[in-house]
Amino acid sequence: MSHCKSTKDRFSEYLDGALTGVAMQEVAAHLDGCAECAEEFSSWRSMQQELADLGPAKAPADLALRLRVALSQEKAKTPKQSLARFQVQWSNTFAPFLLRASAGFASAVLLIGTAALLIGAFTSPDPVEASADSDDGAISAHFLYSMTESNSAGFSGDTAAPIGTQPLHEHGKASVVVTTDTSNPVVFEAFVNSEGRAYDYRIVSGPTDSQARAAVETLLLFSVFEPARVFGEPVPGVAVMTLTGVSVQG
Repeated sequence: MSHCKSTKDRFSEYLDGALTGVAMQEVAAHLDGCAECAEEFSSWRSMQQELADLGPAKAPADLALRLRVALSQEKAKTPKQSLARFQVQWSNTFAPFLLRASAGFASAVLLIGTAALLIGAFTSPDPVEASADSDDGAISAHFLYSMTESNSAGFSGDTAAPIGTQPLHEHGKASVVVTTDTSNPVVFEAFVNSEGRAYDYRIVSGPTDSQARAAVETLLLFSVFEPARVFGEPVPGVAVMTLTGVSVQG
């Protein structure tokens, strides 16, 4: 039995002719005397013959072309070509995405800006017109005092005369005198912010020359108002004032 095992282990070498002459004679002698080993060896020989009948595997028809392409690709693997491939990939993938993202961001900013502008335009409180009627919870803006000399300006507001005036020459500034015609008063609207300071004006009647405008602007520059209020909250408002003559030190 052990002799059969050692003989079977040498079947492959025997078929390939890789054994010495003495070893091949021993295997042949054993096969002549052992029917079981001879039958198994016959199976080995049949399998060898079938493999031989198959012949060598044929190469693909496009093998030469594939080899040339592979060699060309390996030859083209240079830093310059790698950069070119990266640029192509960037142009085909990332660039369109970034373009769409930028367009979307710009559209969002434009939409938000437009919405904020519309909200600000429609929700900002309108200036409160000068009116003594406060039954609806709205109190109009009215004049408090001017930091110019009280006896140098002749004007009237929608309330009492100015109070708490202070001579301006105490600040060490040069004197500039601007005078309007007392026979032709200037009626104007002063637009007052929620902090009680005038930020704009509109002449309703009277002279509109540069001298009259300078007098109005100088007066408003140094005047303090009580801001308009709606339910106790200060809001922008309008105060109507009349200027008959002014001599302002500024």
